[in-house]
Amino acid sequence: MPTATHPDGAFRVVVAVPPGIVRLSWAPGLCITGPLAVAARVAVDNLNGDRPRPLLVQMTGVDTPTREARAQFGYRCTAPRIALLGESAVDRIRAIFAPPGGGGFAAPTQFFTSEVAALAWLLDTASDVGMDLPSLGP
Repeated sequence: MPTATHPDGAFRVVVAVPPGIVRLSWAPGLCITGPLAVAARVAVDNLNGDRPRPLLVQMTGVDTPTREARAQFGYRCTAPRIALLGESAVDRIRAIFAPPGGGGFAAPTQFFTSEVAALAWLLDTASDVGMDLPSLGP
């Protein structure tokens, strides 16, 4: 299973087989900075290569991303859909901090507290209609 880990342990990216979803796990308590957001996007793109895969982002316990990090979330990557997985109301609030500049997220993005629901949404190829945040899912 292909993986990439940040040298400081800030995140880990894994291509899950099956179902072919990329999982990005941030270290709990971490404040995501602009350079970390760029490094994570590059890691996802490198693992995906020329094959776009949906992205499941484990963000439980992550601190509020910096403005520079949120700006990076507006850049397109090889993920056609992004599910943000958290477990608390605090995680949900942090997830709605859209990228500055009004452009929004680069791909349909939704927040979930259930991994099963997040995976179902990511794998739903019958409908390419995603809800951009802040219209948060279950």
